[in-house]
Amino acid sequence: MTSPSRTAEIRRLAATDEGAAVAALAALFADLFGLSAEGVAINRDQYSLNSLNGFFSAGGADYFFKFHQEDGEEAMTGEYYRADILARAGLPVDMPVFVSNLPGEQVLVYRRRSDPRFSDVLRALDIAGLEGRRDLAGEADAVAAERGLDAAIARVYLDSLHPVTVSEAAAEPIHRLFHDRLVDMPGRRFSGGRLAGFYLGKTVRLPGAELDWDDFAARRIVVNGRAYRRTIGELFAAAGARLRPDLLADAGGVVAHGDAHNANVWYGRGADEPALSFYDPAFAGAHVPALIAEVKATFHNVFAHPLWLYDPAEATRRFSASARPGDGILAIDTDWAPTPVRRALLAAKAELVWKPLLSTLKARGLLPADWRQVIRLALFLCPTLVMNLRAGAATHTETSSAIAFAVSVMAGSEPDMGEDDITAFLDAIDPDR
Repeated sequence: MTSPSRTAEIRRLAATDEGAAVAALAALFADLFGLSAEGVAINRDQYSLNSLNGFFSAGGADYFFKFHQEDGEEAMTGEYYRADILARAGLPVDMPVFVSNLPGEQVLVYRRRSDPRFSDVLRALDIAGLEGRRDLAGEADAVAAERGLDAAIARVYLDSLHPVTVSEAAAEPIHRLFHDRLVDMPGRRFSGGRLAGFYLGKTVRLPGAELDWDDFAARRIVVNGRAYRRTIGELFAAAGARLRPDLLADAGGVVAHGDAHNANVWYGRGADEPALSFYDPAFAGAHVPALIAEVKATFHNVFAHPLWLYDPAEATRRFSASARPGDGILAIDTDWAPTPVRRALLAAKAELVWKPLLSTLKARGLLPADWRQVIRLALFLCPTLVMNLRAGAATHTETSSAIAFAVSVMAGSEPDMGEDDITAFLDAIDPDR
């Protein structure tokens, strides 16, 4: 029998009783690190969907803390928060000064920095673009910084790429972000986990439609007139079958951060140009299955923006969406679209990371025939299981929920005909093109 997770309890308290959460955090820092924390403050952060962060002082120094807490984390095995793996490989990573990697008490403490997170820089650029006042110089700096980081990531991926055993691949903590959210532990019973908790037996409310989950998940989605081949139910079933940790060793493994969304990236100013560096390597590893190593960064840094995943209320104010049920279909129309800076980030990642990686996998005989499906299914799980996308369940509105499910299906399923943003991305990284 596992003991309750202290970090889970602190996250719960942060939502209901901030004073108790602050006291519990101070006690945690004292127990884990022998620190007498003062001025503990929790950062109210739209990007902390499964984590908590904030600030405190101790011994005359100022600190920033963060922990990522997964469902059932107290039952996890293995090592976490392995920043040293990334540093040894040559990736730019901010090293924590205090670390606890005990399951249920996984905490990182950093010296406090004044640099913004890359997510905040890009959000400001998105808003400026949406309001017709694009900051072209700021966008150019951001894209240059992204290209510098992507080049470093690609070097590490290609240098570290190696065949992995099933046990090595399956032991990597990155699966906590994908397949483990589909199943109940122990035993990996599908369907369970967040899939069951968020959606099964629930109601989906969209602008113009209200459907029970089984009905909703069985309908083919038509987005802005383009029909998609797989239903949401089929996509979850396919992900449950193909993204099993024991099946992802076929494409080898790499050294990777694994969860490098831009709220885990500092935007610093170097001597000549902006430079990016990682932090919070909760899911870093040396044998990360190559086809899913860069998926989180690709989806969360591009297709989750502008606004709809992390700031649904603001997205609802700026975008529209409607839903119309038909005979076995659900038509969703929306004026949401990625901003130019997000498209530029995707182009950089396609050119500098994905295309070289897939080309090298093919040259070494490590590229599975269904690589497109693997990437699509992992992209699909990024939004659907990072938070509950149903309106009213968490922070989503009917409008943002419609956008969310539309983008999720575009990520996971091939369209019947024509090209959308995901199809164009996959074509751009195809080593046979």
